[in-house]
Amino acid sequence: MHILYPDIKPFQTQMLPVSDGHVIYLEQSGNAEGIPVLFVHGGPGAGCHRQDRSFFDPERYRIILFDQRGCGRSEPHTSLEHNTTQTLIADMEAIRLHLGIERWVLFGGSWGSTLSLVYAQTYPRRVMGMILRGVFLCRADDIGWFYQSGASRIFPDYWEDFVHPIPESEHGNLLAAYHKRLTGSNELAKMSCAKAWALWEAHCATLRPNLDVLEAFSDPHLALAMACIEAHYFMHAGFLEENQILNHAADLDGIPGIIVHGRYDMICPLDNAQSLHHVWHDSELHIIRDAGHSACEPSIVDALIRATRAMARRFAHDYPTGA
Repeated sequence: MHILYPDIKPFQTQMLPVSDGHVIYLEQSGNAEGIPVLFVHGGPGAGCHRQDRSFFDPERYRIILFDQRGCGRSEPHTSLEHNTTQTLIADMEAIRLHLGIERWVLFGGSWGSTLSLVYAQTYPRRVMGMILRGVFLCRADDIGWFYQSGASRIFPDYWEDFVHPIPESEHGNLLAAYHKRLTGSNELAKMSCAKAWALWEAHCATLRPNLDVLEAFSDPHLALAMACIEAHYFMHAGFLEENQILNHAADLDGIPGIIVHGRYDMICPLDNAQSLHHVWHDSELHIIRDAGHSACEPSIVDALIRATRAMARRFAHDYPTGA
């Protein structure tokens, strides 16, 4: 079974001003002449982490990480102003232009898969290939499954903790109830809801309980950004038309893709990935039989490392110094 590549340090970090007063954290590591790959983190609002570099062979890849608006090391923290899918797509394109990259590979998980797909449909000639994990199509049913009814029946004990901060009279629309508190002026209520929101996701993310995931999601800086930004996006249906990604699947023609999805993914159920695979004719789907949603699960790591190696072999001729 494949494991992550050893931890490496970036050869460049910077804060990149984009639009509307936002400044995003951007870093590069690995081989500056290698295959350019953009790591598109999840959430929205989760931010990127140093272990995200380790999915890629540093001798073959030019590894680019960034924190999306309002999260991680980007500023202003938790800002929802001018924070939409469209502005994030514009930020990704700004990064590409800033770094002077003609075409790149996109590597996205969960919300990162959503954002990667929409970027690829917007700028198909800029995408060499995609590796997607835990596909999230951001349809109304996908959002309702996790925040209203669906996953609640699989994890009823953790669900009790999730609904606890919300009065029973508001249980008919938990997303709206959380959004009201996460965007309100009561800082204590906001932090309490942020923690409950983040821990609900952490408990459901892995097939087997993972204390590292729970600890990471309990961090107040991460929990607040993720809860506030996720609630903001999902209240606005991800700033997408219903079923937008599948309806525009033809825009992905010619872009090779590798989809990795845990069979027991309770955050983004497997039908997301299968539905995408059926209409994205240049994709291959790998269903991981002993995994849930998280990128840190051993079998998911193994599949993703295999995917990055396969993508490197595909483009070795175009990037001989990176192969």
